[in-house]
Amino acid sequence: MELAYIPSPSRGVLYLGPIPLRGYAFCIIIGVFVAVWLGNKRWVARGGRPGTVADIAVWAVPFGLVGGRLYHVITDYELYFSPGRDWVDAFKVWEGGLGIWGAIALGALGAWIGARRRGVPMPAYADAVAPGIAFAQAIGRWGNWFNQELYGHETHLPWALHITSSEGGRVPGYYHPTFLYESLWCVGVGLLVIWADRRFKLGHGRAFALYVAAYCTGRAWIEYMRVDDAHHILGVRLNVWTAVVVFLLAVTYLVLSARRRPGREAVVEPGAADDPDAGEGEADAGDGETKAEAKPEGKDDAKVDVTKAEKAEKAEKAEKAEPASETAPEPESGPEARAGIKDTADSGKKG
Repeated sequence: MELAYIPSPSRGVLYLGPIPLRGYAFCIIIGVFVAVWLGNKRWVARGGRPGTVADIAVWAVPFGLVGGRLYHVITDYELYFSPGRDWVDAFKVWEGGLGIWGAIALGALGAWIGARRRGVPMPAYADAVAPGIAFAQAIGRWGNWFNQELYGHETHLPWALHITSSEGGRVPGYYHPTFLYESLWCVGVGLLVIWADRRFKLGHGRAFALYVAAYCTGRAWIEYMRVDDAHHILGVRLNVWTAVVVFLLAVTYLVLSARRRPGREAVVEPGAADDPDAGEGEADAGDGETKAEAKPEGKDDAKVDVTKAEKAEKAEKAEKAEPASETAPEPESGPEARAGIKDTADSGKKG
């Protein structure tokens, strides 16, 4: 008998009258709210307007959901289009089945459309929302727990996941909770991006690229542990290959972007400087530098230093000149001055 394990919920849906409340959907919704909330704080801290992140998310989230579902349906088409299957099930997103690769790809397209409509640079927006996306994934993975899906090999570890359902070919037993492993990994990725962004002032999409590279690293080994059916290429699961390819692309972008466009964007939203609410975010929003603290990059840094040096020099001269101005002026030389001294002496004698 197992002394400790992670129990699975008896069911993944509750009914409020005729309305179904699904745990999977709740996890996705909560994750989206967290991503938008944190993204907004980071965006305002960078000098953007409040609400811009949410406005762009209106485009990004629907595109991401469609992209995630498309990737899942395409890579697991036999679940919906093989004999004995109902193709209508491909539209039942609430039953689970969202591929993160498709969600990020098509979600980025939606974000690009929204960013163009708002007139903001897409790389800066991606940097602002990167850690929030990682935290959203961490929350969303708990939806797999409600559905009793995406678990690993059988194990007897104290944190084993107890699967009780036998639907869809499941075999009740104790398995590695890969959903939990990935959830914890995503939390670590989000914290890593926040730290690196504060430490190195990442810009031009490099914070987002770091998120992608770090996530792919964890996804590769977690994917290896899963036992659900998947397509294989050269004996390796398709998602492992995808993680490797995307990781290499993200690292390549990090290196090339750092060489071509070092530093961080000085302006993330044109015209935001006129908004009194813009740039008032706190440094703990995961950015580490508010708009008021932001310094120009490159040559502008040298100009700032020169200006400070000139001001200091002028102040020093003024301090030296101030005592001299309080004393009597030095007597002038020449005949007129000597005459003045003589008159003063004579008047002194008369007095």
